[in-house]
Amino acid sequence: MSTPDLPMDYSDYLHLEEVLGAQHPLSGRHDEMLFIVQHQAMELWMKLALHELRAATADVAADRVQPAFKTLARVSRIMEQLVHAWDVLATLTPPEYTEFRPYLATGSGFQSWQYRCIEFALGNKAARALGVHEGRPHEEQVLAAYRSPSLYDEALRLLARRGLRVPQDRLERDWTSPYEPSEEVERAWLEVYRDPATHWDLYELGEELTDLESAFRLWRFRHVNTVERVIGFKPGTGGTSGVDYLRAMLDVVLFPELWRMRTSF
Repeated sequence: MSTPDLPMDYSDYLHLEEVLGAQHPLSGRHDEMLFIVQHQAMELWMKLALHELRAATADVAADRVQPAFKTLARVSRIMEQLVHAWDVLATLTPPEYTEFRPYLATGSGFQSWQYRCIEFALGNKAARALGVHEGRPHEEQVLAAYRSPSLYDEALRLLARRGLRVPQDRLERDWTSPYEPSEEVERAWLEVYRDPATHWDLYELGEELTDLESAFRLWRFRHVNTVERVIGFKPGTGGTSGVDYLRAMLDVVLFPELWRMRTSF
């Protein structure tokens, strides 16, 4: 904080004393600092991604689609930053990581509540993940994201408000249930893509969502690749099966009809 005698400066505004003082390696090993800084940086990017996703979802829900385009494009660029974060972490070799891994105990990226909220905001409502956050200070934020309509849910409601045929069971449903693909929804998106001039903003929304999922898929892939490179097929410190679990996540499709309908062209 600035003193009464000095004006606020760069460090004061950014609270750099707190940010740069938040790294506390436990092992005394040189490479642990890389691991800590890299994951803290990813959490900061995820904080911004969540901030933008919430705004974009609210804008789509309120028919403010133009601001949502800018916000969603920003989230896709944030995902690119998260993808490149793995480039640095991948410089960590197996023997280097093994030197300090025991100090993580049961700590794991699987426990990242911000990542969980991003997954929920994008529609991957996996109830089995809730137990990790039970009793933690952030539990209510995770549950709020779990119980709320996802970005894609709001996109489909927007399509319906524009007169496109979206089944009622996709417009009012249990938002905690995983989304199931619908042929009727696929036909609605097809109508948009076959006549972009009539549905230009919905067409652009479809492409922004596709860009976002493409970036998110790449982030997941780089995560798997980096973990396999550093620890092979060891179980994760948080109790998951490690690489096998992460590979299964590669098969999760967030906005299924936007991908399926492309075969029809």
